[in-house]
Amino acid sequence: MDRNLKARLEARLGGYLRGPIYQRHDETEIRIEPGSIPDVLRILHDVVDLRFEILADIAGVDTGEVMQVVYHLWSPMTTDWLRIVADGISRDDPRAPSATFLWIGAEWLEREAYDMYGIIFEGNRDLRRIFMPPDYTSFPLRKDFLLPDDAARSPGAGVRHVERTHVPADLADDPAAGIRRAPAS
Repeated sequence: MDRNLKARLEARLGGYLRGPIYQRHDETEIRIEPGSIPDVLRILHDVVDLRFEILADIAGVDTGEVMQVVYHLWSPMTTDWLRIVADGISRDDPRAPSATFLWIGAEWLEREAYDMYGIIFEGNRDLRRIFMPPDYTSFPLRKDFLLPDDAARSPGAGVRHVERTHVPADLADDPAAGIRRAPAS
């Protein structure tokens, strides 16, 4: 854990932080407002004693109440990875500024968060589906996304099709083994 990093972050980003800086093992975490993403990322990237040069990942998060965008950055100036959580994004209209102005590779990471969570990254010139079909209308990693056979259904809704026993068609009835072929439907 790099305690000097914590002091440098507090000095440079104090006005942007939404709470205390958390440190554990080789990770440091800060929380910011979504509107301050461009300013914070630029400071972290450009300031000489921080120099977070590598954007390793961008992830979407749905807490059930709000959306978050999480950035993972690396710098040669510290042994810690930096996690930035942009917290408080509306679930009804999830929008965040794009990070492509600093890291062109953010384009693909933002496309994934858009495809899975519906977060719109303003400024991303190629925000389109990356895994799901172009005409798909849902976002599979959101908390409100339910599959037709979702376990969240009530027990009275019956047996889910994935839980039904299935005997291979080429097996004959074997009462001694407890195998009985299901009637054809």
